[in-house]
Amino acid sequence: MILTAPIRTVSEANRRDHWSVKAERAKGQRGPVALLCRSKWGAPPRPPLTVTLTRLSPGTLDDDNLRGALKAVRDGVADYLGINDRDPRVEWEYEQQRHKAFGVRIEMSARYHRA
Repeated sequence: MILTAPIRTVSEANRRDHWSVKAERAKGQRGPVALLCRSKWGAPPRPPLTVTLTRLSPGTLDDDNLRGALKAVRDGVADYLGINDRDPRVEWEYEQQRHKAFGVRIEMSARYHRA
């Protein structure tokens, strides 16, 4: 399952915005991501899952800033799945790719237990 959300993510750690501006930005990412997942995929799959979030952008971020930039997207995917984002049944992976347009690619796949 793959979809691309047309969201511009920024390094939250390097921003000096007022808390209300940050909260509004997170709200503008979290809700739409959950809605987009529901409209594209319907009912959520059951864990265990691996979710890969790939930031698409003309520039790149270091690893800790990448995770911070994708936090609201992760929360939106967790909302869609009906779980807390710290649920151990979901493994979160982060990637980034240079791209002319901003966005976030969300990939979800079943994770199988080894016997």
